[in-house]
Amino acid sequence: MQDTMDTTPEIPANPWLRGFKRATPIVLGYLPVAVAFGVLAQKNGISGTNAVLMSLIVFAGASQFIAVGLIASGAGPLAVIATTFMVNLRHLLMSAALTPHLKGWSKPLLSLFGFGITDESFALHTLAFTTREPDARESLAVNFTAYCSWVVGTWTGIAASGLIGDVRPMGLDYALPAMFIALLTAQLKDRVHVLTALAAGAFSVILLAAGLSQANVILATVVAASLGTGIVLWNSKRSS
Repeated sequence: MQDTMDTTPEIPANPWLRGFKRATPIVLGYLPVAVAFGVLAQKNGISGTNAVLMSLIVFAGASQFIAVGLIASGAGPLAVIATTFMVNLRHLLMSAALTPHLKGWSKPLLSLFGFGITDESFALHTLAFTTREPDARESLAVNFTAYCSWVVGTWTGIAASGLIGDVRPMGLDYALPAMFIALLTAQLKDRVHVLTALAAGAFSVILLAAGLSQANVILATVVAASLGTGIVLWNSKRSS
């Protein structure tokens, strides 16, 4: 009788390699979207140097796309800063959620880690931190790999902007939502998680339809998370 082959994926022993491997789904989502950003930045009059600097310094996809649109429409610096600030307020919630797992980390390490936190890396870290103690090297490798892919994608889009007339028919803008769906699916452990996710999506759509275009995701997340927490507390009281 032949032995059954073990099909379990091999986990690298090196924490840097583990982080790189875990970040692969993010890279696959970031590259096409960053290319689209580079193309749009060039098409809207932003120089290649400034577009790359934006990806190097800001590293926030949604805010960068919004900034490009505002700059192209002639908006002033204060309007760009205020709008992107509102969009990035969700990072306060993400940082608060990860903080309890990082109590032993030094402030410089926390600063470096915090700079690399995005929606996608937050999802990966949340999934990992709930099952084991966070490894600083592995966590930084995840962030750094995602960061490099975003910058490289931006540069590629700038370099190819002369060959691409319009990125919308190529469907590159769907890469990020598709990646979010995959990351979300991995975190759905029970019915409460599913209900919370559906509620967040529904509230976000309702708020967007009501005209709340900037803060709809933040408010929908808070409302849905509160709903999910209330259900968990109610279930625990019933069982006790």
